[in-house]
Amino acid sequence: MSQISYKDAGVDIDAGNSFVENIKPLVKSTKVPGVMGGIGSFAGAFELPKGFNEPVMLAATDGVGTKLKLAIDSGIHNTVGIDLVAMCVNDLICNFGTPSFFLDYYATGKLDVDVATNVVAGIAEGCIRSECALIGGETAEMPGMYSEDDYDLAGFAVGVAEKSEMDRVSLVKAGHKLIALPSSGLHSNGFSLARKVLFEKMNLDFNDDFNGKPLIETLLTPTNIYVKTFKALKDKIVAMAHITGGGIVENLPRVLPENLRAEVKKDSIKTLPIFDLISKHVDEDEMYRAFNMGVGMILVVEEKDVDFVLSNAEGSYLIGEIVEGDREAVMV
Repeated sequence: MSQISYKDAGVDIDAGNSFVENIKPLVKSTKVPGVMGGIGSFAGAFELPKGFNEPVMLAATDGVGTKLKLAIDSGIHNTVGIDLVAMCVNDLICNFGTPSFFLDYYATGKLDVDVATNVVAGIAEGCIRSECALIGGETAEMPGMYSEDDYDLAGFAVGVAEKSEMDRVSLVKAGHKLIALPSSGLHSNGFSLARKVLFEKMNLDFNDDFNGKPLIETLLTPTNIYVKTFKALKDKIVAMAHITGGGIVENLPRVLPENLRAEVKKDSIKTLPIFDLISKHVDEDEMYRAFNMGVGMILVVEEKDVDFVLSNAEGSYLIGEIVEGDREAVMV
């Protein structure tokens, strides 16, 4: 009777080992003070940073949604890892947490070592931009669950905050100003709608010219990471809202107390060309609920600090203010 191996069942242990060897230098490139040990143990270890009076550990997890479908179909795999890190650490800093380390989960039908290595290279780059360490992860080869070419990603960021600094909502007052930090494009939200409009409704192709380069390059532009801006301007920031799924109208109210409203000047928003293209077939209200519309992060700032923040946050601009009213964000 013939014997069946794990490889016959669709799981290649040798490929997994080869992948681990490939990513060791990538993981090492993200090392920051606090990392204990290296890749290969059962768990990653990180020493609690010093200098906090009442340290609180914060954690955030996310994926990159159907943006992965474009990466898989186009064969461009080295940017979605940056997106994965960005979606997690950009949430973390909104609670005034400084990212410390990151872990990833990569699941696929059949492990392609080169593809997986490119994905992790992006994750490592995202960690470098976030000044945090990649200290572990999991690779799952799951034939029958995913098709051979498909893969999925999940990310997990952990950081530390000072307990006294975490409650930002109570600090927001009427008269505070709203400053936009620009997005790099769609970031990692709204791709199901974008794909339907661009490739089904408009019948566009990945390689169609869009503003002087292939459309796919614009769509796969990685999410901006705002960690360094946060660190540099922390003392001048009252609150922060990461503009992800739900757009400005659903994310900005998360930093508002019950008696205050955020008024955003729609005409002030520097909408990117990709949103102008998609909006040809999507209602304006739906655009503002599905996409960031060019605004990746909104800072709430005291009026006296506006000029300093605008001078020190690249590409930033004023888009509105906090006023008395119901807890909501309105476009005016």
